[in-house]
Formats: sequence, structure tokens, C-alpha cells
Amino acid sequence: MQRDDPTKPDRNLALELVRVTEAAALAAARQIGRGDKEAADQAAVDAMRHVLDTVAMDGVVVIGEGEKDEAPMLYNGEHIGDGSPPLVDIAVDPLEGTRLTALGMPSALTVIALAERGAMFDPGPCVYMEKLAGGPDIADLLDLERPLPETLALIAQRRGSSIRDITVVMLDRPRHHEQMAAVRAAGARVRLIVDGDVSASLLAVSENAPVDVMWGIGGTPEGVISASAIKCLGGQILGRLWPRDEDERRRAVEAGYELGRVLTKDDLVQGEHVFFAATGVTDGDVLQGVRYGRGEVATTESLVTRTRSRTVRRISARHDRAKLRELNAGFDI
Repeated sequence: MQRDDPTKPDRNLALELVRVTEAAALAAARQIGRGDKEAADQAAVDAMRHVLDTVAMDGVVVIGEGEKDEAPMLYNGEHIGDGSPPLVDIAVDPLEGTRLTALGMPSALTVIALAERGAMFDPGPCVYMEKLAGGPDIADLLDLERPLPETLALIAQRRGSSIRDITVVMLDRPRHHEQMAAVRAAGARVRLIVDGDVSASLLAVSENAPVDVMWGIGGTPEGVISASAIKCLGGQILGRLWPRDEDERRRAVEAGYELGRVLTKDDLVQGEHVFFAATGVTDGDVLQGVRYGRGEVATTESLVTRTRSRTVRRISARHDRAKLRELNAGFDI
């Protein structure tokens, strides 16, 4: 029997990663509805970092909470894990939807992605990218060079429906107003979200989803994280770097980035040794949030994917919060 290369991530990491996102979700959930997004984010970061220390891997954070002088933990370039093989890149969003959590709104997630060393796209100075994502049956129709209304018309034709039945999910941002108007003028629908375009990307590629595509100018790191999941879930995500100003554009060009290039999921995350895990914090279309039962019981729902085997797991878990606090240095979970 052929054994996996020990320097590359193997199947055992899938369930290790879900422990990480579960811990972060349980910690962040204590801040739901309390109006303090910084406290919610810090709780998720602390719990995620604590559990990552126990994972057997030599990991480097490629996409994290920011540069070292901006983030005391899970900063870009930080080494995590116990230092043993495999050698991996890590992308984390300890709490996608800090505002959603603070206000008790839907679709907050804790998220992590992992790939073999050197596989993940480094966004460099480019904080934002234009993104378009959709499911397997329309992946070949997605095109950032074509006007979005034309693509929506092709999707409607492919699916044997009217463009009036097609829905685009996008962030509610002023920079999207022109595209919103164009989509509506074409007859299609727009579903606006406050935050959380990883969740929106996952929704767009899911079966029987209430939306058909995700479009928008959002975080480049979130694009890499979304691509990690979509490589297994199926479908496509396209991205094109979107500098916020001339200074960012200049720095990107000087660093060698091709600003007009359209990046696919395989450009954003290379190879087949890719894992993704997410746990719901608040209830959403993709995952149920943390719920509390009698006494010290909490339940979570998570999504875990492994690209090499194309395995997609949904994991419902019951947690004894008192025992977890005992095992995890007294974290409030």
C-alpha cells in the first residue's frame, strides 16, 4: 500500500481542523448580541490559537489577522502547530462576521483553510479583489471580463428559467451600487448581505441554494479561503485584484502582480492537498450557529472538506462546556 508523503497534509488533519473552528465558535458565541465586535473577535482568535498549538503540523500563517505589529496572534508569517510534519500554509478568519456576532445577526462563521507549503496565493498589498462564484453546473459560464447581466442571462438559459428567477448575493456597499442597478435593470434579483462573503461564496456553490451566484469586491484573503472550500465542493470562484488607491496599485505593480489577470480557484490555492473547515457562530443559510441546551451543553454544526478525496462532511457536535473550560485553560465557552 502506498503511503502519503509525510511532508504533505493527510486525511487526519480534517478532524483536527474542525476542533479548531469549533473552539473558536464556542468562544465567540459568548459574545453574540453583546455589541462588542472586538471582544467577539478576540475570543475567537484566542481559542483558535490555543487549539492550533496542539495540532501535529509545521504551519505558517499566510493569511491571518494582519502583520505582526498589528496582531499579537495569528499574524501573517507566524509559525503554528507542534513543528512536526506536514509542512503547510494556513489561512484563518477566526471570526468572519465580527459585526454579525456583536449584533446577533445571521451567518457568522469561524473559518480555517490549510494547504501544502507554498500552495496559497499571497495577496501582497492588495486587500480587495473582485470576485464571482457559482456552482458546478454554471462554472464554465462565469467570466469577469463579460458584463455581469450578460452572464446572468446565460445562467438563466442554462437552467431553463427566466433571468427574473436569478439571484445575485453581494455585500451592501456603496462600491456595488452601480452593479446592483445593472443587475436589477436586467431583470435579475439582488440579495444584500451586511458582511461575510466566505459564507456567501459557500452559499452560491451549494445545491438548492436561494442564490445563484456571488459577486462583489471584497477581501482578497476571503477569496483564497473560499477557493479552498470550492476546490472540493465544486463550482468556481474567479478573482481579480482591485487596488483601493494609486499607492496600493503602485506597490502591487512594483511587487510583480498582474492587476488585470483573472485568477481561478486553482490559482488562488494550488494542488490537491487542501482542507477547509468552518463552524457556525450564528444561524445562517450555510450552517446552524452555536446553540445552548440545559445546563452546560452547547451544540455546533461544522462543514469540513478535503480536496484530494473530494470528501465533504457536515458535523453536528454536542459539547460539555464545563469540561471544555477545564481542558482549555478556562476559556469562556
